[in-house]
Amino acid sequence: MNIALIGYGKMGKAIEAIAKERGNEVVLIIDMNNLEDLTIDKLRKADVAIEFSNPHSAVGNLKTCFDAGIAVVCGTTGWLDQKPEVEAYCLQKNAGFLYASNYSLGVNIFFEVNKLLAKLMANHSTYDVKVTEVHHTAKLDAPSGTAITIAEQILHELHGKQKWVNHPTNVKEELEIESQRIDPAPGTHVVQYFSAIDDIEIKHTAHSRAGFALGAVLAAEYMAGKKGIHTMREVLGL
Repeated sequence: MNIALIGYGKMGKAIEAIAKERGNEVVLIIDMNNLEDLTIDKLRKADVAIEFSNPHSAVGNLKTCFDAGIAVVCGTTGWLDQKPEVEAYCLQKNAGFLYASNYSLGVNIFFEVNKLLAKLMANHSTYDVKVTEVHHTAKLDAPSGTAITIAEQILHELHGKQKWVNHPTNVKEELEIESQRIDPAPGTHVVQYFSAIDDIEIKHTAHSRAGFALGAVLAAEYMAGKKGIHTMREVLGL
């Protein structure tokens, strides 16, 4: 499989290494030094693009890939207010798109556990809930996309919570997300339900970027040649 890699930071380099280990070829690499190479003609040499850039350029990058008619796996966070527009553009161009806030197998299993736990806690109003996320100091967005996914899953089940906030709160209708930036943490996410009697906690801790990179490559292998909007639940059979 031929891959176009858009974004060549630490995550991009980890994705490149795992893609090659799995017998794939990276035919185009785009970083800050060669943005002019992100063209339709060059993208069409790839079966699929993997986009891990930054919140400011992600939407433009995705639309260029859709213009080329290829499927895109995107892991850039911080632009999701434009996601409905991007998905509509993908469908208009008959391309393929898979976005995930986190590509780690462990995190995607954590998402399923989080949804189940929130459903179990929905009728127990004596418990409050909080989300904590810890990332390295180079993380551009706060809260993390993963923390937002976790929070939105909780909000879907706990009807007493109306919205998430990224600051300390005593407002019962608000779900607090605490964002910590500590080097060299690759990523930790904690959901804690707490009451005067006891606490219930689930936690995922990443030890390296390898799990995220592998998941992104698996998603790319799944998406090659596909059209429409897809999710990591399909990739991992969850």
